[in-house]
Amino acid sequence: MGNAARKFIDLIRQSTAKWANWDPPIPIQVGAYGRLNVESGELDIEGNIYDPEFQILLDKVDGKLKLADFPPQVGAVEGDFIVCTMGVRQNDLKVDGEMWRTRTDRWFDRNVPGLGQASIKGEWQFQRGKRGALLIMHNPRQEYVPRGRILEALYKVPELKDMHIVNSIFKCGEKISLALTPSGHETESEQWWSDTNASLLRKGHHKDYMFTPLYGLKRKLPLMRRLMRDSPVPDPEGDDFWVDVHAPWDPLDEDGDEEYSVEVRRDF
Repeated sequence: MGNAARKFIDLIRQSTAKWANWDPPIPIQVGAYGRLNVESGELDIEGNIYDPEFQILLDKVDGKLKLADFPPQVGAVEGDFIVCTMGVRQNDLKVDGEMWRTRTDRWFDRNVPGLGQASIKGEWQFQRGKRGALLIMHNPRQEYVPRGRILEALYKVPELKDMHIVNSIFKCGEKISLALTPSGHETESEQWWSDTNASLLRKGHHKDYMFTPLYGLKRKLPLMRRLMRDSPVPDPEGDDFWVDVHAPWDPLDEDGDEEYSVEVRRDF
């Protein structure tokens, strides 16, 4: 496959309006800022608003706000978060005695060691000939920049021009067992279990919520000079100074390559 990371990130973004972290064990922190890498789809981080060095930049435009007084807020533990993009369908599992039956009429024994204790059980069917993405987060929790408190002040910092800020993240880490319609009898030491023909399967766990599979990105709202006094545009307030980030690439084909990236030259 050509650009698997960018294709996966783009598919998840279309379904959630958030950005997938292709390497969840490499943490992404709330307040990180940088630029999206057009080739890989990943965020090239250049700093963090909670770094002492950034406070110096903020003091030049706002001498009152101290970011140390507004640390990231931590949300409650949520239920399982499963993202199925277009082309992926979750099938039901039905119990019949000591066997489980999937919608595609696959049968497997409930007593296979470790399977019955799996935290998540399911069958996900991918459409033939079409790329799909599946993201499963077990009991995630969010961390985010305090809402309505600091983003307006950050808009004034010139060093954040053309930068993207991580305003929220989903964190996972609780030990999990995952069953994806297994047909074999092998269990991995991490207690992840899958039977899939997918070309790429990325997984992990950590007891201390160390993984960040999904995050939100914001960019500065371009302020246009008002040209018509009869049609005033209200000034933004608070967090409205920052808007969602759009994909910096053309539509992608099934391999993650830009469909319109080839220049066509004609001689007349």
